[in-house]
Amino acid sequence: MPINKSKVAIGFIVAGALTVFFGTVLVFVGPVIIDDQIVKNTVIDPKNDLSYTMWKDIPVPFYMSVYFFNVLNPKEILKGEKPMVEQKGPYVYRKRCQKDNITFHPNYTVSYKEYRRYFFEPSMSAGNESDVVTIPNMLVLGAAVMMENMPFAVRLMVSATFRTFNEGAFLTKTVGELMWGYDSKLVDFLNKYLPGTLPSSGKFGLFAEFNNSNTGLFNIFTGKDDIRKVHKVDSWNGLKKLTNWGTPQCNMINGTAGQMWPPFMTKESTLPFYSPDACRSMELVYQRPGEMKGIPLYRYVAPKTLFANGTDYAPNEGFCPCRQSGLLNVSSCRHNSPVFISHPHFYNADPVLLDFVQGLNPNEDEHGLFIDIHPQTGVPLNVSIRLQLNLYIKRVSGFIETGKISEVVMPMIWFEEKGYIDGPILNTFHTNLVVLPAVMEYMQFVFIGLGVLTIIVAGLMHRRLKASDKELVKGSHAHETQEKFIMNNSDK
Repeated sequence: MPINKSKVAIGFIVAGALTVFFGTVLVFVGPVIIDDQIVKNTVIDPKNDLSYTMWKDIPVPFYMSVYFFNVLNPKEILKGEKPMVEQKGPYVYRKRCQKDNITFHPNYTVSYKEYRRYFFEPSMSAGNESDVVTIPNMLVLGAAVMMENMPFAVRLMVSATFRTFNEGAFLTKTVGELMWGYDSKLVDFLNKYLPGTLPSSGKFGLFAEFNNSNTGLFNIFTGKDDIRKVHKVDSWNGLKKLTNWGTPQCNMINGTAGQMWPPFMTKESTLPFYSPDACRSMELVYQRPGEMKGIPLYRYVAPKTLFANGTDYAPNEGFCPCRQSGLLNVSSCRHNSPVFISHPHFYNADPVLLDFVQGLNPNEDEHGLFIDIHPQTGVPLNVSIRLQLNLYIKRVSGFIETGKISEVVMPMIWFEEKGYIDGPILNTFHTNLVVLPAVMEYMQFVFIGLGVLTIIVAGLMHRRLKASDKELVKGSHAHETQEKFIMNNSDK
């Protein structure tokens, strides 16, 4: 049976039209399918192997780099001269985090405690933990400021106690001792006779509270009922709001726990999170787009208003009493010791702070903090949180140890916590969230293009076949006419 080419061409036109229709449907349905998969994979659920593992154990390497401000002229500072410091470091520690006591609740929340441990990495450090540095003695200079308004006789007595235990205005210790604690007869005395005076009952160190500790009991939303709430903090240590700041706004517990954010972010989105270490909620703002190994990202940075004082930025009034902009007074959650947090080297702070200390050189590349986020999923790809610990010091009458010290906010250390997704996790992330969506996007246009091409080619074929059929019909008619003419002439 001969093939009807005209019907075949019409069949191809129909197939082409269906292909165009399918491609057009994909244009609208494809993004919905991708978004639906993102929602399913970003909900906190043990069934989501990749995202749940990333949330639970943070499998990417995280490092904390610590820099000390070594005091070069302690004797001169006691005479009222400007402090001179030199930066020493980095001393790098690998940070291991693991969530424990994970409990899911009926109201679509999950509670947990995250434990953290630090391990020194000599190969990544500029020195050893045995390196010796000199920094202000927080026990002495902090206590002097804290007791400034106490009776003069009490100040004299405490000062005499410091001298009894050979505690001066400055400490010269090893990095390891300053980080994790050192033996001190004064500390032993305070722990024995005045328990609760110090933040911990063990050795006194700048990070003694952090190692082998947890960040408190977080209760966060899983996103099962509303993906816009995923990772957001419902409560911390049972609290819906804080009590240590001066206004309801400053006491709010906003955003996430600082590890992941809800998906589908835009350039207008911000990154709010609660930091137990800073005792407050913070918020980063969009700076620019970028890319990391083919994965699109948004970079978020700290706005200048983050540590601005209440005069320069009214909403921060609740964090006061304040000093210059660029300093956060955390004394209310640090046993009332005169401790301030800032960006390293007083970056983004009031320039006058640099006039009081010699040896600081702030710049954005080295001292600005940032988080690079994959906007579709809210997963951080590259993180660098940089903060500086400062001690407010001054001459206090009755405390001989303070000598003629000028009033100054003295930088002691700054640290950077950084980590980025790499290796197999990055490859899986890239495949699922970049390659597959791109393939789907290309496929929809391939279907449309292929369908249109099929319709055009089949249409041309159909037209040509029709023209050919007409020629055949014409030829047939001409042949019949010619035969009739011949027959008529032969009859004659």
